Parts: sequence; structure tokens; C-alpha cells
Amino acid sequence: MAELVAPAVSLHRAWLDARDEWGRDVVQPGSGLHEAAGVDSAESFAAWVKRLEVSADESVPVADDRVHATYWWIVEDGAVLGSISLRHRLNDFLLAAGGHIGYSVRPSARKRGLATWAVGLVLAYARRMGLDRVLITCDDANTASARVIEGNGGVLEDVRETTLGPTRRYWITLD
Repeated sequence: MAELVAPAVSLHRAWLDARDEWGRDVVQPGSGLHEAAGVDSAESFAAWVKRLEVSADESVPVADDRVHATYWWIVEDGAVLGSISLRHRLNDFLLAAGGHIGYSVRPSARKRGLATWAVGLVLAYARRMGLDRVLITCDDANTASARVIEGNGGVLEDVRETTLGPTRRYWITLD
């Protein structure tokens, strides 16, 4: 059974396997890694995992163009199947294009309901954090992601042209 776990150095090899399945130059939404280089060595991977951990700590300042975020990996039987993150607030870019939650599931683990399940768990976490509504976006052509968001109560606000291309913007009200 899959579980959401905090990023961990012990999952280095499993994370690299997932990354290599996606492709080294493919950005994985929700992972907190925006460039392919820099995580192959144990030292660089440990530094990245530490950055992900610290990014959730509201007492640690972040750069002006960043926000605090909490990261999880979707793990099953020691394999990393995907990533999901919750951004604690929205800046201008996130309001326009990125949203509160980013997620991705590796190709071999898709069509199992993992993204829908993980988003549901992260929405519960967002509610406990005190958020009353959450923005989730996806590429306009990504019908699978649109179904995930809609399956979690997402209400389409609009489709707009953003720096990421045509983007569907959904709001989910948290009770």
C-alpha cells in the first residue's frame, strides 16, 4: 500500500530510479527540484532533502520569489512513485499559474488513483494548517490531472494563458 512520506536520504536510489523513468531533464511537479543536475551524489541528494525539509519551517526566511512549502513522496514497497507539495501561501506567480498544490506520478504508476489519493491527504493537511481554500492548477491539455482535481472537489475558475502556457485554475473550498 502506498503512503506519503517526508523526503528521506534513505530513498536516494529509489528517487533516482523514479527520476530516470521520467527523464533526467523532465521537471516533476511537486518535487521541489527544478533542475536535473545536482542530486546524483549522496552529498548533493542529502543537501536537497534538507532544503525540502527546511522549506516547511515558517521560522526560516525564504527568498522573495519563494514561499514556504511542505513536500512528500508517494512511496510503496520502497519505490518512489511520485511527489506532492503544499505551498503554504500564494505569491503572484502561484496565484496566476502554480497553485497551492503540485504533484506528479511516475509513468509506470499512473492510472492507479495515486494522485487523487495523495491530493486528498494533502487537502486534509491544508485544512489542519488553517487554509480555507486551495488553488490547484494544471496544463489545459492534461485531462488526467483535471480529473484528479475535479475528483477532489475542484471547481474550475478559468483557463488562462500563463508563463506555463494555457493553464486550468481550480479552487477547492476546505470545510
